[in-house]
Amino acid sequence: MSLFTPSARILRGLGPHLRKTQCVRTHAQFRTLTTKPPLSSPASSEPPRTRLDPIILHRLEAERRAYYKRRSYYAAAGFVFGMIAILVTAIQIPIDPPSEPSSTSDSSSTTSSFIKPTKLDSGRRVDDPLVVLGRERKVVVQKLGEEPEEKVDVVHTGTSTVPTFPRILDFYDDEREALGNGTAPAVLDDRLVEYQLVGLGIRTVSFLGIEVYVVGMYVATDDIAALQRGLVRMIDPVASTLVAGEKEQLKGKLFDAEEGTRVWSTVLKEGGIRTLLRIVPTRNTDFHHLRDGWVRSITARAVADKEQYGDEAFGDAVREFKGLFNRGSVPKQKELLLSRDKKGRLAVWYDDGKNGAQRLGDVHDERISRAVWLNYLAGKTVASEGARKNIVEGIMEFVERPVGTVATQVV
Repeated sequence: MSLFTPSARILRGLGPHLRKTQCVRTHAQFRTLTTKPPLSSPASSEPPRTRLDPIILHRLEAERRAYYKRRSYYAAAGFVFGMIAILVTAIQIPIDPPSEPSSTSDSSSTTSSFIKPTKLDSGRRVDDPLVVLGRERKVVVQKLGEEPEEKVDVVHTGTSTVPTFPRILDFYDDEREALGNGTAPAVLDDRLVEYQLVGLGIRTVSFLGIEVYVVGMYVATDDIAALQRGLVRMIDPVASTLVAGEKEQLKGKLFDAEEGTRVWSTVLKEGGIRTLLRIVPTRNTDFHHLRDGWVRSITARAVADKEQYGDEAFGDAVREFKGLFNRGSVPKQKELLLSRDKKGRLAVWYDDGKNGAQRLGDVHDERISRAVWLNYLAGKTVASEGARKNIVEGIMEFVERPVGTVATQVV
């Protein structure tokens, strides 16, 4: 029995050429059968994952950080403005004074529930007037060669809390204007001195422009000629009035930081002019707050000019000035007057509306009052820019008239 299969025997019977071709064909068929793709596996439940670009991931992370940073900025700004709103609201709300106890039994408990305000030590009579304002007065100003011009007796301030300031004040200092030769008893001069308003403005603080008080500068009517003479001589030593170009030159000097300080220092120190600063708060404040503002200005000038303000006597005068304001609160719409006499001595008066005008004290060093006045009149920064501009405009009205011809008549 042959070991070869019939197929093998048939192949052997064929020629070599046919056997080779058949083998190739057989191998080709075998390769075709073995190279078929495998049956597809069941579909996977997970979707195919896409690989993210690192640059995209970095940008997304940066956007997320920027988002939370903006949120933190908004939260901080909201907190700050919320605290400012609370502070402004607390300051704006007026606090009524405590009512008098109804009976003797509860007087002790009512008194202990609040701290009594500091009393002002002054021996001035309550019925003595600090400022006499006549409601029927009229101010008549007449320029040389012109018809008389009638003006109202009040000036609008620009704020509703203190709407007007009087154009004319009658004032006297009973201690500083006492007459005597040093040996005989002094004789009190009760003659009221008339003062005219030169200019006014509003003192504001912070970037919100919070109004603190209205300040106005007054000059004694009898000393207006000396003020005119001192300012005119800064431009022309022999002139009696200034023309348009010279007025602009003087205005430029008054607004300049260094020249304005030099001009006003000379006028205040050598002019012998009596002036007043009338201050009326637009919100409840205290003496310490007002004092700190003036002391900062005085200290700044002392540091800038140690030759003039660096001696020990000036330091004692500053401490004396601080002592005048070791007191309590100053309610809004109450009047505080700072007066400066011919020698530059400073006196402080306060009217609380209940006990009448009271004299808080004085400082004899002329440099203290001059530094306080310069805080509103000259320098790179002043306490009230509106007040300086208004005062300069009032000065321009004075210097355009001949010296000694500014007439104020009360009818």
